[in-house]
Formats: sequence, C-alpha cells, structure tokens
Amino acid sequence: MRILADTHIVLWWLADDPALPAALRGAVADSRNDVLVSAVSVAEISIKASLGKLEAPDDLVATLATEGLETLPFTADHAARLRHLPWHHRDPFDRMLVAQALSDGLVLATVDRRLSDYGVPLL
Repeated sequence: MRILADTHIVLWWLADDPALPAALRGAVADSRNDVLVSAVSVAEISIKASLGKLEAPDDLVATLATEGLETLPFTADHAARLRHLPWHHRDPFDRMLVAQALSDGLVLATVDRRLSDYGVPLL
C-alpha cells in the first residue's frame, strides 16, 4: 500500500507518541507499505517549529530518511488540483495533502475524519 502520512502522524511516529493509534503505527512500521511524507508536511513542521509551536528534529529530512519514510514533492499538478476541491476543510496544509493523495492514488493516514468528505481513502 502507498500511504501518505498526515503531519500529525509523522510527528507522533518520530516522537514514539502513544497518541498514534496502533493500526496506524502498524501500517507505518510495515515494510510492505511505502510511507510517504509530503514536502507540505516538512514545510508545516518547519514553520511551526520556527514559531516554537512544536518540537521537531533540526535535521528533519535526514531523520525521515533514517526512519524509512520517503519524501513526496508538492508539484504544480498537485497545486492545480486545489482549485477543484470543495471547501470542506479550511486548513491549507490538509487541503494540499488531500490534493496529493487524490492525484497520486495514495491512502491518507490521518486521525482527521473530516478529510473523508473529499472522497480520499483514509487509513
């Protein structure tokens, strides 16, 4: 399965946070799955870390690679998809992740069930 991890899933995974549900933890840990982290999530984490809103590794991209997580670029095609998304959700980072998942046929790993309104498959 090709999985796009929502930003909070990435943070919980890196911190070994018990808030990460067991099913999602298992999916990320399963070597048969390709787990992707969007450049959008890297940007969101970097912005919020710089504002002191969360803790994240200084070498985030290297840490993701060490954890076996692939990074996924945010492309112009992904950006263009945003135009056609209904406004079920106002968070721009989440909307960009939905656009990527829909465009690339990915399953979105998230605890935010509101994202199901977009018809994106959720894990």
